[in-house]
Amino acid sequence: MAEFFTTRTIAEALTGFRPGRRTGAETVPLAQALRRVPAGPVTAPHPLPGFARSTVDGYAVRASDTYGVSEGLPGYLDVTGTVRMGAAPDVTVTPGNAVAMPTGGVIPDGADAVVMVEYTAETMPGTIEVVRPVAPGEGIVRADEDAAVGSVLVPAGRPLRPQDLGMLAAAGVTSVTVYRRPVVTVFSTGDEVVPPDTAELKPGQVRDATASALAALITDAGGETAQAGIVSDDPGALEDALRKALGSSDLLVVSAGSSVGTRDETANAVAALGPPGIWCHGLAVKPGKPTLLAECSGVPVIGLPGNPRSALVVFRLVGMPVIRLVGGCTAPPPGPTARARLSRNLASATGRLDVVQVKVSDGVATPVFGLSALLSVLTEADGCIVIGEDATGLDAGTEVEVTLYA
Repeated sequence: MAEFFTTRTIAEALTGFRPGRRTGAETVPLAQALRRVPAGPVTAPHPLPGFARSTVDGYAVRASDTYGVSEGLPGYLDVTGTVRMGAAPDVTVTPGNAVAMPTGGVIPDGADAVVMVEYTAETMPGTIEVVRPVAPGEGIVRADEDAAVGSVLVPAGRPLRPQDLGMLAAAGVTSVTVYRRPVVTVFSTGDEVVPPDTAELKPGQVRDATASALAALITDAGGETAQAGIVSDDPGALEDALRKALGSSDLLVVSAGSSVGTRDETANAVAALGPPGIWCHGLAVKPGKPTLLAECSGVPVIGLPGNPRSALVVFRLVGMPVIRLVGGCTAPPPGPTARARLSRNLASATGRLDVVQVKVSDGVATPVFGLSALLSVLTEADGCIVIGEDATGLDAGTEVEVTLYA
């Protein structure tokens, strides 16, 4: 078709369409930093845990005092004190002596190992027998074993996870400089499209389902949605609306109509926004071929198909990665997946990526079919599988990787 003047594969889009725009940085408290993307690496201001501590309940000893001991030939040590939790030891371990240790307690001077209480027995008050030797460092976490001074606690570009927040809290880091969430302005187009709160539809009208679903995907990708509403099919209206949003947006998304004329109007409007312009108009993917990718005056623009299912499938594939890129995310978290056996044969055409919706039950992936205009295909599916460009299909029983919808 004439309007697909620069068609690309999904792989080419993911590797070649790399807009240079990045959001600025802001500092947020740790409590608000979950899933935010650090703008730079955060390093340890001091060693962690900061002191040598015990990893077991037992006795702090000099390892050399346990060499050669066994159940048949135990060794005997005098207990000269006890370490209390949350306090510095007030006792030193000397040759032939031991100090009682709780898990997490500070290792006293003179000790270089902790023998587990399970390998000791109190033979008389103040004396223990040891039936297993320990090596230097056994039962001990070094003062800088979790992190040395200046080591990277969390890297730049990877969204912060719960465990990352725990590590930062342990280091006394209470705020983080992160990339600002990208502002993604979403436009819906078409004279037939009406707002979701329209109580009664006139013949030919459809409620705008795509914008609401896109907003959720934008949130999942770390962005913030600005809904620009519905733009009519009047020539020039879309260009005017897009141009007004350029200055306040980090990314523009157009949910376009399905007709050839409407797609051409979207391309014309985007092409008029500024250089470098349209990168591709058409992706080798089913569903979702009529997709436009562009960069205009420093702002990436994505034109989506009019059919909701097609729009959402292709936005997962290319739109969400672009949002993450603009938001400074260079190490996106892997999505949930599952391995399953295909329930039936699937045909596919070479030269394009086929995205097939599936239900998963008891390790079996069952395809869910339907027209690209039907949202019910997506709502019934537990996830999707991808058939590569070089494949002509998949046989029943083939083990496939299902990308699950969270």
